[in-house]
Amino acid sequence: MKQLLQVAQFRRLLGAWTVGNFADSALFLTLAVWAKDLTGSSGAAGLVFFFLGAPVLAGPLFGLLADRVRRRPLLIAGNLLSAGSVLGLLAVHSAADVWLLYVVTVGYGGLGVLNGAAMSGLLRTVLTDDQLGPANALFSTIDQGLRILTPLVGAALYAVWGGPALAVAVAVMLVATAGGLALVRVREPKPAGDLAGAADADAGWRALAAGLSHLRRTPVLRDIVTGLAVALSVVGLFDSLLFAVVQHGLHRSPEFFGVLMSAQGAGSILGGVTAVATMGRVGATRTVGIALTTLAAGSVPFLSGSVPLVLLGEVAAGTAIPWVFVALATTRQQLTPNHLQGRTAAATGLALQAPQLVSTGVGAALVALVDYRLLIVLAAVVIGLAGLWLLRAAGARASTPEPAAQVVTG
Repeated sequence: MKQLLQVAQFRRLLGAWTVGNFADSALFLTLAVWAKDLTGSSGAAGLVFFFLGAPVLAGPLFGLLADRVRRRPLLIAGNLLSAGSVLGLLAVHSAADVWLLYVVTVGYGGLGVLNGAAMSGLLRTVLTDDQLGPANALFSTIDQGLRILTPLVGAALYAVWGGPALAVAVAVMLVATAGGLALVRVREPKPAGDLAGAADADAGWRALAAGLSHLRRTPVLRDIVTGLAVALSVVGLFDSLLFAVVQHGLHRSPEFFGVLMSAQGAGSILGGVTAVATMGRVGATRTVGIALTTLAAGSVPFLSGSVPLVLLGEVAAGTAIPWVFVALATTRQQLTPNHLQGRTAAATGLALQAPQLVSTGVGAALVALVDYRLLIVLAAVVIGLAGLWLLRAAGARASTPEPAAQVVTG
């Protein structure tokens, strides 16, 4: 990690990304609380996450754009556009304006998909294969660790000065992120030259589907993405279920959701610092399998109605999340050529977030009709089975080596 931080351009990139990530975390968690306050509905709060994830359906287009242009300027433009879109929240004042909150959320989510695709390729340009694992672990640790602070900061801004003040603060941080990215000096290959070497995947639908095709042709990625897609087909239920847990199980106000996210962030620090070592011992596929079984076990305390047990469950979930992210991101980056980085990142997002998006929408509808505890049991069973399937797949393919740099036999 020390050697990684000696790379000046990576330090600048990490600094800019951290500011933007702080803004993201403070905003989207508080948007759900805002929707809950405006409407009094847990389903309406869950729909924030639905609309935030909806733009992933256009992921192949965003990924193609990220592979066709230089990625650093694209990231700068994306953050500036995000800052402008967030200011639309200044017009949200009552339940009648919740549609505008959703519109801003969709736009912000779309720019997030584009930024994610571009960042994957930019990292691949800045770093070597050996540096990708520790870099992803550091990104994940910061991302999840900030959740200890950002929900509290966002909730405090919202509670004291209201949503408009939060919107302005987030916009300022996104402009600062764009300024930080402008300081990153990296020589990116000409996109046209990169794509010329992949002419067979650079025409019409083939260009859009090249990322999905790459996932399908790469066994390790295919297994991990398949297992995660099954798990995420129910994970989205928690976007609404956690508000029901807070309200009916813990008998707290919606703002307590921020406390749960802070507990998750605390667990994620542990997950982030152990992710690379875990991959080194058991491989990427097993790492994701273990993470999913941990996530399933961590959801069981949500049935208890006990604040300490629910917080413990969130810590367990937080520990699992970086293991998934680091294993998946590192494997994808190492096994993907530069000219497909954006499209493969976007295709991965589509394959994983589309089922999560569906489950988020279903959860928003069902939480008012079905006992939330039954839905938690259903989610835990499906996630646990997906994790066990990945562990079995890793054992069945133990003779097939994974990338040697940070991901070993799965």
